[in-house]
Amino acid sequence: MARYIFITGGVVSSLGKGLASAALGALLQARGYTVRLRKLDPYLNVDPGTMSPYQHGEVYVTDDGAETDLDLGHYERFTGVASSRKDNVTTGRIYQRILTRERHGDYLGATVQVIPHVTDEIKSFVLSDCDGHDFVLVEIGGTVGDIEGLPFFEAIRQLGNELGPQRSLFMHLTLVPYIASAGELKTKPTQHSVKELRSIGIQPDILLCRSDREIPLDQRRKIGLFCNVRPEAVIQALDVKSIYEVPICYHREGLDDQVLLHFGIDKPPAPDLSRWNEIVRRVNHPEGEVTIAVVGKYTGLLDAYKSLAEALTHGGIANQVRVRLEWIDSEIFEKEDSAHYLEGVHGILVPGGFGERGTSGKIAAVTFARTRDVPFFGICFGMQMAVIEASRNLAHLPDANSTEFGPATEPVVGLMTEWVRGNSVEKRGAEGDLGGTMRLGAYDADLVPHSRVAEIYDQVRISERHRHRYEVNMDYRDRLEAAGLRFSGVSPDGLLPEIIEIPEHPWFIGVQFHPELKSKPFDPHPLFASFIKAAVAQSRLV
Repeated sequence: MARYIFITGGVVSSLGKGLASAALGALLQARGYTVRLRKLDPYLNVDPGTMSPYQHGEVYVTDDGAETDLDLGHYERFTGVASSRKDNVTTGRIYQRILTRERHGDYLGATVQVIPHVTDEIKSFVLSDCDGHDFVLVEIGGTVGDIEGLPFFEAIRQLGNELGPQRSLFMHLTLVPYIASAGELKTKPTQHSVKELRSIGIQPDILLCRSDREIPLDQRRKIGLFCNVRPEAVIQALDVKSIYEVPICYHREGLDDQVLLHFGIDKPPAPDLSRWNEIVRRVNHPEGEVTIAVVGKYTGLLDAYKSLAEALTHGGIANQVRVRLEWIDSEIFEKEDSAHYLEGVHGILVPGGFGERGTSGKIAAVTFARTRDVPFFGICFGMQMAVIEASRNLAHLPDANSTEFGPATEPVVGLMTEWVRGNSVEKRGAEGDLGGTMRLGAYDADLVPHSRVAEIYDQVRISERHRHRYEVNMDYRDRLEAAGLRFSGVSPDGLLPEIIEIPEHPWFIGVQFHPELKSKPFDPHPLFASFIKAAVAQSRLV
């Protein structure tokens, strides 16, 4: 029977609840337990799919096609447990379900209210499909005191009562700031945060206190006294060089011991942290360094490329090198020569994106990589830009463009109207809804035998996660291949392009999917491992 751990946050946002949840999940796994992690998001959007990356950061896509919060990426990277649409819910989706039922007459004429109908729906989501798991970690988004989060806090309060302390635990993440002018760490914000939490009926069992320096024992005792928490359950969460040190640090501070003690597990198996120790060793003691230029349009908020940045780090771990990222706004290349920014880098990556803004700059980056023999990796929109660049400069199609930006004389990239998913055909129209209507989730692709990507994957059938509405037009395949661009991966029915490469280039690959979503520190994605290996070779030439 599953035990539930509810993770809340206070004082300020962006303290790292998702990372804390993922790290605790990894620690419980290291002791031999099975885990599942979930995220409750209080915003009214049905999902983050139509939100700007500057509003919400990266949209993380699961195998079953759910557009979810970026914290699910942390969960997967730290535990290796595949997330699904059953692991992330928003206020919008909760209300959508309730109102659909109300219109259908399922409530038998009752007045539909936040309590019990909304809270019951939240509880049903939390408790569903948890058989076979020892621990279910449930992160509540936002900060205690946020008005939109109240139904979620009320729902987990009720669950705490219903499950009892034998099957539920509340962990609260707070901030203990250092005031330089006073030369002191201040515990008052944590006290007020816990007071707010207790005012809605939740008493935290464990406090995880973020700080940029050691919290003295007497300060932790003070926090415990004022917050009604045992002193040993006040855990300091100090800043670290690499996020992959967090499980090790939390174990050193006794977090997992306190969790198991709460549940009455007196003699748990010792954790096996060997793989985390090896990852940290490789991160902290690299044998070299490479510089990768990421030419994107959302570089003002790096959370927009969270999985991408981590996947590049994983590629460095695989090759025992440090990967230094140069984040470059693609619009700069529309005003200045790209060579000024790209000269000397060891690899160029053009990531996904939407809309026309910054596209000419991305194409300029592709041209630089292709003509200068710099390793190039194009992902989703980045692959489309690589195809447009090759069409214009190799296949003599100067008007090649994407219909995403308007009518095109040479529509090398166009809107997807239908595709196969399982045993059914999915169809979309240009005037349809934007939310949840892209080609989403895991799809198979067949690789051309003996191509570079087939050698990298060491197989000819792969499965990768997608998130796109436009695709490369296969009508141009023959002309592009005659010009030197190889279509080395296609959908099993042969209708959709998945991967392109330039065989004569040291390393030039574009993929329509998002391989970064499946990369993990202990299992780096083969494309990222190969890309960084090529960057290492390039660094020896520069």
